[in-house]
Amino acid sequence: MIDTNAPAPLTRERLRSILGGSAGNLVEWYDWYAYAAFTLYFAPRFFPGDDPTVELLQAAAVFALGFFMRPIGGWLMGVYSDRKGRKAGLTLSVTLMCVGSLMIAVTPTYASIGVAAPALLLVARLLQGLSVGGEYGASATYLAEMAGRNRRGFFASFQYVTLIAGQLLALCVLLLLQATMSEAALEAWGWRIPFAIGGALAVSVFWLRRGLLETESFANVTGEARARSGFMTLVRDHPRQTMTVMALTAGGTLAFYAYSIYMQKFLVNTSGFDRETASAINAGTLFLFMLLQPVVGALSDRIGRKPLMVAFGVAGVLLTYPIFTTLAVTRDPGTAFAICFGALVIVSGYSAISGVVKAEMFPAHIRTLGVALPYAIANAIFGGTAEYIALWFKDSGFEEGFYWYVTGMIGVSLVTYLTMRDTRHHSMILED
Repeated sequence: MIDTNAPAPLTRERLRSILGGSAGNLVEWYDWYAYAAFTLYFAPRFFPGDDPTVELLQAAAVFALGFFMRPIGGWLMGVYSDRKGRKAGLTLSVTLMCVGSLMIAVTPTYASIGVAAPALLLVARLLQGLSVGGEYGASATYLAEMAGRNRRGFFASFQYVTLIAGQLLALCVLLLLQATMSEAALEAWGWRIPFAIGGALAVSVFWLRRGLLETESFANVTGEARARSGFMTLVRDHPRQTMTVMALTAGGTLAFYAYSIYMQKFLVNTSGFDRETASAINAGTLFLFMLLQPVVGALSDRIGRKPLMVAFGVAGVLLTYPIFTTLAVTRDPGTAFAICFGALVIVSGYSAISGVVKAEMFPAHIRTLGVALPYAIANAIFGGTAEYIALWFKDSGFEEGFYWYVTGMIGVSLVTYLTMRDTRHHSMILED
């Protein structure tokens, strides 16, 4: 007897496109996260001052402003990908990322050109924000459409595998430079190296993405339907899905940035670890977190997306405050490692499947825009400001306020998870 529910075999071309799209995503996110990984070294070069926390606040503000370009990138490149193809959107996004990374690599410091230095840094970061705003929607849509119905959660989870791998690669470059260069050299010029590497890798990804297959979902949409992709169509015809994406993203993206990006600085600035130890803890936990994503994605193909998101919401609400307060007084690296990894295990219930959940909510003619724009808005408001708000609470003498803020936003997303349909059983991606 033939099992009609068994997944159809993947063709070599289809699998190569999934892997190729994932590899490109890795380079995009490496370029994005290199800024956060090396902030401790270049912040004094662009924002000179006497207080390290104030320097970090200024650099974090530029990081946050880059996030606020992501909705514009999500809107412009979401429409572009819906009209011209997922492959076209992926190629354009990596081009913008390349320009932004190379700009950071060559921009003179404040001591050389004054206020023009942070201004140029901001321009470069805004270009990167446009790029990543388009990258998320295009890559989430591309992987979900390419994967096939019964493997969608598993293969779509590779978006976060490569997202985390990009962040991990940035940290590995940091650890390598810390091991081979003096502190003075790193602060003087060594911080430029990762951005030069990122620009070079982006050039290679540009050529890789030009050879990807286009998805069947996009090919099946008529030209007239493609032309309807736009902001007004999204909010008029799909208001509930749009608001759902924003609400489910809010707590998830804030938790992700709190537990990963900000954690490196928390370990230094609050727990009291040196920069090298904090970077090693961050890199090790992120590596295990990366390996966990396909496991959770595959699990969602068996039990559904909703139970995993609800599990993240419940655990996040109950454990975020204890995680941060315990870590704040932890001085043992092994204990800190275990706590940080436990936090990332919790957030896996969101990260591994968030892209596929969003893609499954929208019809093909507006899918990339539907994934990209509401996600980018929520990500800019809650993810991009996470570091700044955390450091603001610390600077104001009420660091625990940030712990309650993260807990509350995860609670908002939990309500959404409890009330939404399971997209695995109600998917708008019709092709097998």
